Amino acid sequence: MASAGGPDAERPHPKPFLIGVSGGTASGKSTVCEKIMELLGQNEVEQRQRKVLILSQDSFYKVLTAEQQAKALKGQYNFDHPDAFDNDLMHSTLKNIVEGKTVEVPTYDFVTHSRLAETTVVYPADVVLFEGILVFYNQDIRDMFHLRLFVDTDSDVRLSRRVLRDMKRGRDLEQILTQYTTFVKPAFEEFCLPTKKYADVIIPRGVDNMVAINLIVQHIQDILNGDICKWQRGALNGHGRTYKRPFPEQAESGTVLAAGKRSHLESSSRPH
Repeated sequence: MASAGGPDAERPHPKPFLIGVSGGTASGKSTVCEKIMELLGQNEVEQRQRKVLILSQDSFYKVLTAEQQAKALKGQYNFDHPDAFDNDLMHSTLKNIVEGKTVEVPTYDFVTHSRLAETTVVYPADVVLFEGILVFYNQDIRDMFHLRLFVDTDSDVRLSRRVLRDMKRGRDLEQILTQYTTFVKPAFEEFCLPTKKYADVIIPRGVDNMVAINLIVQHIQDILNGDICKWQRGALNGHGRTYKRPFPEQAESGTVLAAGKRSHLESSSRPH
């Protein structure tokens, strides 16, 4: 995707620090990102002036054929499969973002299951959070992230959240459960869960794990303050990857976190 035109496209910008945030459906990926934005005070900043922004993989769903769209309306299309995403467009857009360019991101309508003509203009930022169920699946895209987070939430909790969310949209309970057992759960186990091994930081319990979130926020604050040298020491493999660093978690289990126009869609309108 070509960068958006205008005077800002010509103005030099620092290259952003790109953070990938993955996890299963209803694991709390967007909620974690929004909490990070809130703690950094960025959610109240005017869109064009934000130093941190959130983008969603959901914006890059492929344009469906008439037959696929008919299946989608019946809950019979697999939106959790890697082939459901336009990876070429996603990669080229992220590449332009990493190069500090102003870009246009697609807008996807989950009611009609179609890509709208309108796009969202995304201006350069210091830190970009890119969240989605399969952001680590494609290697070319995975290697672009300077830091990878995986939100690890209990499967029963994720299912209950999805059921409640979809029922609020007026969907039938039987259809919700059928879609979950037919597409969502198998796709999570086959495509999403295996990418957990690529994460630098695993966040158990999502937004409830404020110890991990506060530590991540502090590191992002270091980047915003210009103290990014420590993030770049490990970036010697040609992909801008950083060293892995485990974050201790002060939880009951005593476990340790494993090292391993719209700017983003509202949780109520998103499938994951």
